[in-house]
Amino acid sequence: MNPPPAAAAPSLLRRHPLWLRVLWLLAGVASLVTGIVGIFVPLLPTTPFVLLAAYCFSRGSTRCEAWLLNHPRFGPMVRDWRASRAIPLRAKQLAWTMMAIGSTIGGLKLPLRWCWVPALCCAAVAFWMWRLPTRPPGGSARAQPPAGQ
Repeated sequence: MNPPPAAAAPSLLRRHPLWLRVLWLLAGVASLVTGIVGIFVPLLPTTPFVLLAAYCFSRGSTRCEAWLLNHPRFGPMVRDWRASRAIPLRAKQLAWTMMAIGSTIGGLKLPLRWCWVPALCCAAVAFWMWRLPTRPPGGSARAQPPAGQ
């Protein structure tokens, strides 16, 4: 019988050298801080950095991972992502709107030579998000198939 994943995680961490766990922990902290800054900066996304922080914490610190999973604001998005690899429709719509606004502002503020860069980056992220399953509003973490499949 296999042990539950929560029981297996500490043994996995013990197999990694301390310096590697510290690097994962630092990467997680940097990702989380970047995600928090993204709440206030229009072109900087929050969710991918929080998910990256959860990934790094899972390899560097079970305590930080548990804190993030139980956080009232960030925990649900990480748990939903791990359960279904799906994004709520409302989150997709908000992200697309903010990226459109940020790309427009970036295109107007940047020199003509670089004005296409924000739009290209945001278009790539929007396409990636469109391909991800959408979680029904208020529903469980079960995912619907991606659009076009």
